[in-house]
Formats: sequence, structure tokens, C-alpha cells
Amino acid sequence: MLRNNYPEIRLSGYDTEWSLKKLGDITDVKDSSRISNTLWISNGVPYLRSSDLSNDNIKGELFLSKRTYQEYSTKTGAPSRGDLLFTSGGKIGVTYYKEDDSDVYVQGGSILYAKTSESEHLDGRFLKSYFDTSILKKYIENASTGLTIKHFTLKPAKDTPITIPDLEEQIKIGLFFKKLDDVISLHQKELDAFKQTKKGFLHKMFPKDEETIPEIRFPEFKGDWKLTTLGEIAEIVRGASPRPIQNPKWFDDTSEVGWLRIADVTEQNGRIHRLEQRLSVDGQSKTRVLTKPHLMLSIAATVGKPVINYVSTGVHDGFLIFKNPQFDIEFMFQWLEMFRLKWSKYGQPGSQVNLNSELVRNQILYLPDIKEQIKISRFFEQIDQVISLKEKELEVLKKTRQGFLQKMFV
Repeated sequence: MLRNNYPEIRLSGYDTEWSLKKLGDITDVKDSSRISNTLWISNGVPYLRSSDLSNDNIKGELFLSKRTYQEYSTKTGAPSRGDLLFTSGGKIGVTYYKEDDSDVYVQGGSILYAKTSESEHLDGRFLKSYFDTSILKKYIENASTGLTIKHFTLKPAKDTPITIPDLEEQIKIGLFFKKLDDVISLHQKELDAFKQTKKGFLHKMFPKDEETIPEIRFPEFKGDWKLTTLGEIAEIVRGASPRPIQNPKWFDDTSEVGWLRIADVTEQNGRIHRLEQRLSVDGQSKTRVLTKPHLMLSIAATVGKPVINYVSTGVHDGFLIFKNPQFDIEFMFQWLEMFRLKWSKYGQPGSQVNLNSELVRNQILYLPDIKEQIKISRFFEQIDQVISLKEKELEVLKKTRQGFLQKMFV
């Protein structure tokens, strides 16, 4: 049975009731001054804005001289080791726990900080985790002001309600989440490393511009790759959409034919194994239905993203379909992934790239024989499988953390 002011899950050895406080009553919450850009320099003491803060680190791009820092920090104070910084403008509530003694100064109105290093009632790491709870997120949302750009000012920050145990339990909870965050951070770095490795191989295992062989190649293959165009090795057609798309008659939850949208591509990174929306018989008559895996290319929103469907689907008119391919579709999926940023040559600087079937048909490329295509495909499939596994592990860890946040705080 749940009791008020007691968390659902608790570290062993603790059973006292938590107490509701105002943040400003248990730690000093501070703002800073805004410093003129005439005093900014290219190197020195970091001058942090809200965009410089993340949950894992700070990335200062503006700096102050030591003299300027000392002048302003003497007037207003500055964060110390053990303090918690949190954004108060723009994307509000992003936190950073200061682990070291390095000098930093924060931009007034952009970042606030809690002097937890000097508090006898509040641990900084505990507060950092508390900022991630739905309770505090809701309070910040309601207490923030502004229409276009929101601000969480000093007074509501000091008035923030926070339910806390004694300091010893706070410290242990804070360390518990720090260890969990460290594991998540490690998995994120491993995932980023695998993605970067794949990116490197994509650029070296396909020929560079005006070259006929790749920089890295499996030793059993020799000779130049063949010059061709995408239109010569596949029939490229555009998908079709029933209109108006909001009409419910196009959809049927019991249908075995799904409806492929850009959102599905983003969520599943181009490999479509499931679709939420289902097309009715009427809806299917207004689109192109694929019952077998096909290679596709997004030409709207997420422009240039390659797609393979592994389920039956109708295809939105924001995609091109490669029919009757004279290539291994997994090989071409990887080639299109490598080429993705190069489609920007068809757009004006700062504008949306506009792809169409004719532009894609005329795109030239160099193609190896089918045996080498398959060998390259299998190589990248193995990398993608590792990346997918790492992504799933990371997602499980994040959901686990979220579950603990919901049950270990009041």
C-alpha cells in the first residue's frame, strides 16, 4: 500500500517520511549578470549560455578573461564544485552537475544554479535526478513564462516544490542514478563509435567522385566498377497517396496492408518491419502496394533517406520505388546511405532539397558485379546488426532509468 511522502521503491535501510520543501529554503538559488559581447574573447574562462549545457558536459564557445571573471564573480558569485546548473531560458530544465574546480561563469537569465555545494539539506546529484522527474517537469512547464521563448525565472525557481529524504539517503540516491547514467553514457559512446566506424567504411568502400574503384576492397575482387545510372538499373516510380488523406475510408485496422509514412522511416531508421496504420481496400486502390521487400527513397521531409520494406505496404507519394532492380537491394541501400548528403547539390543553399524521379534516374554511379555487391552488403549488414543491438540495449537502459525516476521519488 502506497503512503504519502514515501517513494514506491526505496534503498534498503531507510523508512522515514520525506518532507516537502521549497528549493530556495534548502539551498541558495542564484542568477548571474549578462556580460557585454565586447568582453568576450576566444579563449579563457567559459561563459556559458543555455545552448552550452547538456546533461553530460558543457561545451563553452564564449570565453572571458580571468580579470573579467573575477570582477563579475565577486559581484554575483559563480558555480563551484558540487553545484547544480540548470537552464532557465530556451530549452528549460537541462541540468549539469559540476564535478570539478574549474572556473565558469553563466549568462544571467539563461542559466540558474543551486549552491548545493554549500547546502546542509540538499545533495546536488539528488537534485539533478529530481529535475528529470515528471513532477518537476510539470511544475517548470506551468511556472515558465513567455510565448515564443519560455523563461523559468529566479522567483519560481526558488519556489520550486521538492520532496526530500534526509541528506544521507539523498546522497545514496544521487550516486545510484550517477552510476546508471554512467552506464547509459558508456553505451551511448559505444553506439556513436560504431556509427562513426560505419560512416568511415561507407566513404571508403564505394568509389569517390570520378574514381572507378573504392579505397578499401575485399582482396578477391579486381577490376574497375561499371559506370551506369540509377535509371538504367531499375524502374523508378513514385508512390501515390489517397486524397484527402484524412478521410477514414482509406484505412482499416484489420487490413494486412500497412501505410508507409515518413514518420515510420524516421522511427525505424529506414528498415520497415511494422506499420501502425492499415489501408482499406479503397485505400489500396489509390496507392502503390508492395507485398515483397523493395528499395525506396524518401523525396519529402527526410529527403534522400533509403528505405526497405519487410511488410506489405502502400507507398506514400513522398517516396520513389525501385522496381525490377538489377542489383542487390541491400548493396544499393548502403550506397544511397553513403550518397544521402550529396543530394543537396539539387537544392539552393539554405533551401529544401527537391528530388524527383527524373533527377534520381539520371544519377550516375559505379557498380561492381553482383558477387562483390553481395559481399559488401553482408559486411554492412553485420555492422547494422551490431548498431541495432546497441540501440536496443540503450533504449532498455533509458526505460529502466525512467522507471526508477517514477518510483524512487515523491
